[in-house]
Amino acid sequence: MSTSIGHRGETVAAQNPASPAFDTADVMALLERGRTLATPVLRAAVDRLAPPMDTVAAYHFGWIDAEGRPSAGDSGKAVRPALALLSAEAAGAPPEVGVPGAVAVELVHNFSLLHDDLMDGDEQRRHRDTVWKVHGPAQAILVGDALFALANEVLLELGTVEAGRATRRLTTASRKLIDGQAQDISYEHRERVTVEECLEMEGNKTGALLACAVSIGAVLGGADDRTADTLEAYGYHLGLAFQAVDDLLGIWGDPEATGKRTWSDLRQRKKSLPVVAALAAGGPASERLAELLAADAKSSEFDDFDEEEFATRAALIEEAGGREWTSQEARRQHATALDALHTVDMPDAVRAQLVALADFVVVRQR
Repeated sequence: MSTSIGHRGETVAAQNPASPAFDTADVMALLERGRTLATPVLRAAVDRLAPPMDTVAAYHFGWIDAEGRPSAGDSGKAVRPALALLSAEAAGAPPEVGVPGAVAVELVHNFSLLHDDLMDGDEQRRHRDTVWKVHGPAQAILVGDALFALANEVLLELGTVEAGRATRRLTTASRKLIDGQAQDISYEHRERVTVEECLEMEGNKTGALLACAVSIGAVLGGADDRTADTLEAYGYHLGLAFQAVDDLLGIWGDPEATGKRTWSDLRQRKKSLPVVAALAAGGPASERLAELLAADAKSSEFDDFDEEEFATRAALIEEAGGREWTSQEARRQHATALDALHTVDMPDAVRAQLVALADFVVVRQR
C-alpha cells in the first residue's frame, strides 16, 4: 500500500504550498458578494423560527452574543453562497437568481454544524462557545432540525419547476451529508479505515454539499441536467480538496486561526486522511502509530493525556508520510475539479472566478 500512497497526486511539499494563482482581493470580493446578497434572506428565514430557536440560531450565525446583544461574530467564509451565485452566472442568469439556493445550502450546512458540534463534543467554533455549550444539547438539536426544514421552504416557496429540481438536488446532497457524518462517527471506533473508505466518507460529508452549492444556482437559472451534473463534479472534487486541507488543519492548524483546540481531530479519534494514509503507508512510524491508536481505542477517555501524547501521534503521522500525502491529495482533487470546468460552456469571467475560488480553497493557510 505504501507505493500507492506515496505516488498519488503531484509532489507538493506539505508545509510549503504553492503561491496563490489568484488575486486575494478578488476572491474576498466574491465571498463578500455572496455574504451580502444571501445574509438578508438568511436572516429573514431564521426570523420565522419560534422563540427561543430564533435567538439560538442568531447566536450560532454570529449575529448576537450569548447575552443576546448584537454582535459582528465570524459567520464563516461564505464559500458556498459565493459558489451558488457563480453557478447562476455560469448558466447565464443574474447572480441574484442563485440567492435562494445560496441560502438553502447555508441552512443545511449550518444544520450539520450544530449537530456535528454536539456529536463531536466540540466546545468552540469560530472562536466562540458552540450552541450546545451555551444553550444546551436540546436546543442544538432542535435548531439544527429547524434550519434543515427552512432550507426546503426557501426553495419550494419559489413555486417553479426549477425550484423543484433544485430541491431534489439539495435533499440528495443532505442525505449524503448525513451518511458521511454517520460514517465518520463509526470510523472513530475502528482500529483501521482504508483510504478509499475515508475518501468516500469525506466525499459524502463535504463534497456532496459543495457539489450542490455549485449547481443549485445554475438549476434555478434554467440550466439542463448535463450542465448541472458537470458543475457538481467540479464542486464534489473541490469539496474533497477542501476537506483534505481541513484535515491538515485539524491536526496541525494554529488554534488562533482555526478556533479549535490543538490536535482537535486527534482528540476526537477521527480517522481523517492524514491518519489513514499514515496507517496505510507501512514502515516503523506507521506500525508504532497503529499500536498507539489500538491502545487508544481501548481507553474511554483522553482526559489523562497530556499535550505530549498528542504531539507524539502527530509526529508519527508526519513521519509515516500522512501529512505530505494529504497535501498531495488536496492538489490532485483540485486539478480534477478544474478539469470538469473545461467541459461547461460558460462566460470566461465566471470560469476564471470558479478557478480562483478553487485555488483559494487549496492554498489557504494550513
